[in-house]
Order: sequence, then structure tokens, then C-alpha cells
Amino acid sequence: MKKIIIAVIVLIAVGTGFFFFFQSDKNVPKFITAKITRGDIKATITATGTVNAVTTVQVGTQVSGTIKELFADYNSPVKKGQLLAQIDPAIFEAQVGQARANLMSAKANLEKAQVALRDTQITWERNKTLYAKNFIAKSDLDTAETNYLSARAQIKVAHAQIQQTQAALDSASVNLKYSKILSPVNGVVISRNVDIGQTVAASFQTPTLFTIAQDLTKMQIDTSVDEADIGQVKAGQNVAFTVDAYPEATFSGKVSVVRNAPITVSNVVTYNAVITVDNTDLKLKPGMTANVAIETATVSGVLRIPNAALRFKPALTGKNIVSPVEKTAKGTGIWILENKKMKHVKIKTGITDGNYTQVAEGNITPEQLVIIEEAANSKKKNDPAGGPPRFIR
Repeated sequence: MKKIIIAVIVLIAVGTGFFFFFQSDKNVPKFITAKITRGDIKATITATGTVNAVTTVQVGTQVSGTIKELFADYNSPVKKGQLLAQIDPAIFEAQVGQARANLMSAKANLEKAQVALRDTQITWERNKTLYAKNFIAKSDLDTAETNYLSARAQIKVAHAQIQQTQAALDSASVNLKYSKILSPVNGVVISRNVDIGQTVAASFQTPTLFTIAQDLTKMQIDTSVDEADIGQVKAGQNVAFTVDAYPEATFSGKVSVVRNAPITVSNVVTYNAVITVDNTDLKLKPGMTANVAIETATVSGVLRIPNAALRFKPALTGKNIVSPVEKTAKGTGIWILENKKMKHVKIKTGITDGNYTQVAEGNITPEQLVIIEEAANSKKKNDPAGGPPRFIR
């Protein structure tokens, strides 16, 4: 009987011990942690832009008429001076013929005026001799002189008419020349805006018939950068970008210029950062949307922590094991876990890549466990920073 009583007492004691042990362990908060590591961080600015050819030439027409023939189409390689289209030249040829006939008439009028001048000059000379011998009246001499001077003036008029008609002929010839649409550069046709039989009018604004990209092996991205980030963007910075056409591929480029002209849309101010891109393989096409990451700063082999660690704030309720000094911790800092106890460490941060942040100053070492969140509040099994696995302590 005595042994039974002793056994019961021992069981009660052991059960009480287990109860308090598990109850105590239940009240100890559990945390999701990540290791402090060393690595590289690249600070980037994200933006969107449009892929364009470095030099794009819009080919128009200076004369109106009907498109008679087309000699180039989409994606056609063209050379400088190559015929792209022909506007019906009939009306321009008629104008040239009329202007040429007017010029011939003006030259004939000049010859006629020269003959009249010679005749009036002879008559005037004869009348001067006759007047000297008192054979004619003074009025006859004056009339002969007037006719001579008038004939001389008519010569000048005839010369002016020749110049006028010559100018009209030159203008008609230029219009006839402009009826042939020629390529101004070497390149590739990326847009054709006319068809055979279509009438083009160049009275107020020159219509665009073709758009030619001069060199598709060299492209540029016109990127809209928010005014809050533009101060960090400078020429020469490296750029990585993707396009929807090749979601698995990452392309590279460099910032060539940051334009000062603001672009305001719906009260949102952006600036154009031009990025030059090598397109030797011709994968990129004009008009593609690029998702751009501009590298503004980079560091290598530095201490880094997940950004979630900077956002963590302890609950400080119930039987939390934070000391009174740590409860009042202020400023930039993180919470590390040492011997199942929280400890606040003040740090000075550097650059961030959106997932990790550089620790510029602080009493921490690699492999220490930094608290990201309390386990009771976490529904995730993976590190949101995409970094090393987290541990529950």
C-alpha cells in the first residue's frame, strides 16, 4: 500500500512538472527568422519604356496626286535614292510642257524686240542726219528717239519674261521630280501608309507615306522615369530590361542621356531617360514595351538582411520576453534571436534591391538569426525575400 501511495505521488509530481513545462513553453513566443548573410546588392529603379530605332525617318510628299505605283513594302530594305513610290506624273508633265512653251515664246518675243530696237535705232540715226540738214521737223526727230528708247525698254521686258518663264519651268520640273518618292537614307521600311490609287494632298501638311528605320541593329528605349527617382539616374549607368515577346530573356543596355524636358500626364511628371541597346540579333522590334531596371548603385560582399526584418515590430504583449530596455528601443534597428530571447540591435542601412538591405554599421555578424515575424502571425512557409530558409526558434 505504501508503494502505491509513493507511486501516485511521483506520478502527480511528474505530471505537474510536465504541465508547467509545456504551459511555460506555450507562453514563449515563437518567431520566424532568417540568417544574416554576406552578398552583393544592386540598387535599381524600375520604369517602363518603348523600344524605338535610334534614327527614324518619315518620308512624305511635297506634291499632291494619285499614287500610281509602289516599289517598297513593309520590311523592305532600301538604299538612299531608291524609288519607293510614283505619283501619277501626267499633270506635272503637262505643266512642264506648258512652262517650256512659255519660255520659247518669251525668247521669241526677245528676238522680236531686238529687231524692233534695231529698226528704231536706224530710224533715229537717219532722222538725226536729216534734221541736221533741216529736211525734217524737230518733232519727227523726237518721235524717232522716243521709239528707240521704248524699244530698248521692251528688250528689258523681254529678258524679264524669259526669267519668269524659266522659273515657272524650273518649278514645274521640280514638281515632276517630286512625283517620284525616293528614300532619303539607307534602312528598312517599318511602315507604309498609302496604297495604289490613293490620293495624297500636300496642301497644308506633308502626309507621311513611309517610315524608315535607318539601322535596326542599334535601338533605343525611351523610358518614363518618375520625378522622385530621376535624380538618381545618370548617363552611363547599366540597365537590364525585359520585353513581353521574350519573357525568359534579359537584355542589357546603358543610359545615354537624361532629357530635361518634363512630360506631364494627368498631373504626373516624368522624364525621358534614353537607353541605348545593341540589337545585332534583331530580336527587338520598334514599338515593343520594355520593363526597365536602371542600376543606380552596387556593392559587393556586404552584410545584408531581408527587408522584412526592418519592418518587424514585436507585439510586446502577454508574456513576451523582451526586456524593459528593449521595449523602448527606437531608431533604425533589427531584432535578433539569441538563446531564445529577443535582442534589439541598432544599425545603419545602406542601399537596397527591394529584397535585401545593406547593413552599413551595426553590431551584427553573419549567420546570426534576425527576426522577420512572429510565427503565430505567419502563414507563409518561405522567406518573402527569396533568401535563405528561415527557422522557428
